[in-house]
Amino acid sequence: MCLIVFAWRPGHTQPLVVAANRDEFYARPSLPLAQWLDVPHVYAGRDQEAGGTWLGIGAEGRFAALTNIRDPHQPPARKSRGELVARFLSGSLAIEDYLADVNGRSIEYAGFNLLVGTQDELWHYNANESTPTQLVSGVYGLSNAGLDTPWPKLLKAKAALSEVLTDPRPEALLAILSDPHTAPFADLPDTGVGLATESLLSSVFIASPSYGTRASTALIVSANGARHMVERSFGPYGGQLGEVEIKL
Repeated sequence: MCLIVFAWRPGHTQPLVVAANRDEFYARPSLPLAQWLDVPHVYAGRDQEAGGTWLGIGAEGRFAALTNIRDPHQPPARKSRGELVARFLSGSLAIEDYLADVNGRSIEYAGFNLLVGTQDELWHYNANESTPTQLVSGVYGLSNAGLDTPWPKLLKAKAALSEVLTDPRPEALLAILSDPHTAPFADLPDTGVGLATESLLSSVFIASPSYGTRASTALIVSANGARHMVERSFGPYGGQLGEVEIKL
């Protein structure tokens, strides 16, 4: 997952609104959003290579999502980051206990941002900072650096999310995620991957022959516990492969 913008609004009739794109190589096998047969209270897409996921919902209002931290010089990871989301969704540990466990083992994974939440609280953990943070009400964004790092696509997506929050609907959230426009060269970050790759990765929706946005997900959580989730999946050059809608 390479872009997540979200509104956290405790006390609101819709306390959590999420729009997220998962960017990955098209060759990496994945399953679309579905109820997991081996963990029936989890609803998420699934990485078939390592068994984890990038975003999903679980029992008792549990929510989790992940982005990687872009650093071409970091050492190879021993474990897949997707298991961090899967373990929270399938488990029952309180958030603080879970993040304490993650903090003790974060060295096993390549750099990551992790969001975990329930109906009552939402937390962010950045592996490079090692300090879990409980989030207050606000509109936030995560890409492949720290929380709210002002990369062009993150600023654009956050602003677009703010404009639809009076009446958020999946279609509006998915429209935010479909923006293919790259940022001007002068505005690009320098993360060590070269100018051409920085440009490719600077759009909200990424499309190329080998790497791009594989899934766009809209999630709206209501104060009464209802959850509405829509995911669109994509293949090479951004061709749409399917759409899944779940209402719980």
